[in-house]
Amino acid sequence: MKDQIQRLLQDRVNQSIKELNESSCPKVERKKESLERRQAEIIKTSATGRIRLMEEEGENTFIYYDVHMQYLLKQRGLIYIEEEVEHRRSAFYQNVLIGDDEQPIPVQQNADIYPSMEDEVEYRSAYQYDRLKAAQYAERWWNSYNPAFKTFEVDCTNFISQCLHAGGAPMRGYPGRGSGWWMQNNNWSYSWTVANSLKWYLSSSRSGLRARQVNDPQELKIGDVICYDFQGDGRFDHNTIVTGKDADGMPLVNAHTYNSRMRYWAYEDSSAYTPNIKYRFFTIVDDQ
Repeated sequence: MKDQIQRLLQDRVNQSIKELNESSCPKVERKKESLERRQAEIIKTSATGRIRLMEEEGENTFIYYDVHMQYLLKQRGLIYIEEEVEHRRSAFYQNVLIGDDEQPIPVQQNADIYPSMEDEVEYRSAYQYDRLKAAQYAERWWNSYNPAFKTFEVDCTNFISQCLHAGGAPMRGYPGRGSGWWMQNNNWSYSWTVANSLKWYLSSSRSGLRARQVNDPQELKIGDVICYDFQGDGRFDHNTIVTGKDADGMPLVNAHTYNSRMRYWAYEDSSAYTPNIKYRFFTIVDDQ
């Protein structure tokens, strides 16, 4: 069975590359269309696989594994590497493969909780946001997890909060989970970990970590934040941090949950993408 699993893993990696080269699925087609619009192309693709978990239920066996994709991209005079980790599950019945699918992004708990600003007292903590340190943190931990912080199944906002804090953004509001922005003593605010709550915090906070919403992604700088409402229903599902710019000055971003590095900001190649997607662009404000 072990040898069969290893063969499956290698077959799936090869299939991922084949899909990319042949545009044989909607996700890949959207990626290639996006690259074409940007006058960019894939020079080389590589992939590796890693088994995360194996479960047995009677005569059924389920294999959960990751495919780490790397794309060497060229956009006019700019060459860079984009990376993405895709979570997949294969199902066997009596050691025969009966299914292999990409795993959907889990639904985040407490997504309907909005941070309270009623008790906010405006103060100044005199910090200057260090964008380079925030981006360096995002590069260091984009595909791993800092043991100094708790890890969540839906980890995108926790990761972005860590990046912002690494850039010097001060925590405040402890111990009220519904107010402020903080993680302390194995506890945390909703705004630290929940995508929708962080979006509302960035749009409303007058103290500590603050941000200004802009209309054009080109206005964003390294260390700024993009929020994603995939369904367009007003509840934001995902957050990323800007870690680079492409040849047109458009953001490239890092993220967790489906771990990504230097990914084009629009997420058109995401399995969560819908035509109704909405974005919010936030540039972090210094507090001096």
